Amino acid sequence: MTDRVDSIRNALRDERAETMALIEQLSSRLDAVIEATADSSSDDEHDPEGSTLAVERGQLVAQLERSRVRLDELDAALDRVGAGTYGRCEICGREIGEARLEVLPAARLCIGCAMRNPSRRW
Repeated sequence: MTDRVDSIRNALRDERAETMALIEQLSSRLDAVIEATADSSSDDEHDPEGSTLAVERGQLVAQLERSRVRLDELDAALDRVGAGTYGRCEICGREIGEARLEVLPAARLCIGCAMRNPSRRW
């Protein structure tokens, strides 16, 4: 059982590290977009090359928010591993299926409870 717990913990930590790297990358891109909008000679409203800087900024902000939520969920999953409750549904207490945990390692709910509570995340 200890090998399984270590494996789960390592997988969650790896995914957390990837999410942190993504947050850093998105933050840098957002900083660059914000800097570009501060440039008074920047006329992105009439740029034939594509979307405006405002649209790009909005997309980056949304991606950052999703990534930060993901980071919070991974931290909570690591806490559940430490508490010995990882892999158990927070509503019904049954085991969360292996396939679900493989796709969503930070899942809090079994598939049945997730389907009955679509407004809850994970």
